[in-house]
Amino acid sequence: MLKTSNTGFLLIVDDNPTNLSVLCEALSIEGFRFRVAVDGETAIALAERNRPELILLDVQMPGIDGFETCRRLKANPVTQNIPIIFTTALADTESKTKGFSLGAVDYIPKPFAQEEVIARVRVHLQVKQLTESLEKQVSDRTAALQQIQVQLVQQEKLSTLGELIAGVAHEINNPLSFITSNIPPLEEYFAGISKIIQLYQQDYPNPTAKISTAIDELDLEFILEDITKILNSLKLGSERIQNLSTSLRNFYRSDSDEKLLADLHQGLDSTLMILQHRLKGNGDRPAIEVIKSYGIIPEINCYLGQMNQVFMNILANAIDALDEALILGKISDQIPQIQITTEVDSEQWIVIRIADNGTGIPESVKQRLFEPLFTTKPVGKGTGLGLSIAHQIVLEKHNGTLEVNSQMGMGTEFTIRIPIISTPD
Repeated sequence: MLKTSNTGFLLIVDDNPTNLSVLCEALSIEGFRFRVAVDGETAIALAERNRPELILLDVQMPGIDGFETCRRLKANPVTQNIPIIFTTALADTESKTKGFSLGAVDYIPKPFAQEEVIARVRVHLQVKQLTESLEKQVSDRTAALQQIQVQLVQQEKLSTLGELIAGVAHEINNPLSFITSNIPPLEEYFAGISKIIQLYQQDYPNPTAKISTAIDELDLEFILEDITKILNSLKLGSERIQNLSTSLRNFYRSDSDEKLLADLHQGLDSTLMILQHRLKGNGDRPAIEVIKSYGIIPEINCYLGQMNQVFMNILANAIDALDEALILGKISDQIPQIQITTEVDSEQWIVIRIADNGTGIPESVKQRLFEPLFTTKPVGKGTGLGLSIAHQIVLEKHNGTLEVNSQMGMGTEFTIRIPIISTPD
């Protein structure tokens, strides 16, 4: 027998004692739990405080009538989904049409037939329960499909990113090897030529007019000094390219399908190196200052490529937030900053905090930040998957936590916590 749940109840709204008596008796016999209101205002207040599973609502009442009561209940998000059955002696089509247009699900005519009241209540309770069950199934299935979609996108992004980075690193390494391998002999040749020139100048201090003119036109002394500077610049440039190539290789590992001991500081530094072009100043804003407060943390078993993706998504979002704040003129009087702090907490978890001094995130957005496909960015600027993927990597792949703390006007801080002792996948 279908009844209300242990905490659920029906609400009877009627100002006529006889009608109330009949309805209460019918529902009591069948074991339904119910409450009573004698006017529309009381019914609305009661429904808002404790939502009933169904409302039996009289049309003709003092104060606001049943139609107005129904309209107000349906206009309120808290009560709009409660099924309403009108109980009325009005049998004209116009009244029935008005009731249905306001959102009622049924009419029970007066005088009441108890069997009809119970039958209609049971039917609409069953419809409500079936609807809620279907909605939950749809919601669960949608969430599961979104989760699968996030996983597929993550795998595809990592695979594509890995292939891209491997190709770029390979293309960089070939000319880089040629440059770095030729700099030492070039330095040696230049040192030898410089020595010979010095010996010539010592043994032949008075060169011919033709040679003197050539030396003056060439500005030999300046060139000898400048070649040394050029060689040093080539060495410095090749070292920076080599560091970038190393960062690219560290950012994504081809063996990222299994956990390996890794230094998360190295992952953070590699990510910052790749984002260096976005951190530099431009015509619209000064350079973003990155403040690193690294503590002493051990290497941990992790999917470093995936953890680097987490760092990339959070840091890229921080840069976007600072760009937006500067465009809006919110931090024009201060230097845009990203602060990265690492430590081991008392529970033996590695804690990584990435904070910016942007405008902060509204509470309504913060609550949905890790939802798949949710984004506040314009079309073409964001997929709504970056933070969702980061959340999944930290929670599901590393048994950690990813939290956000933000106040409007005070910036945003993401906190990643990873256990030092990893558990099996």
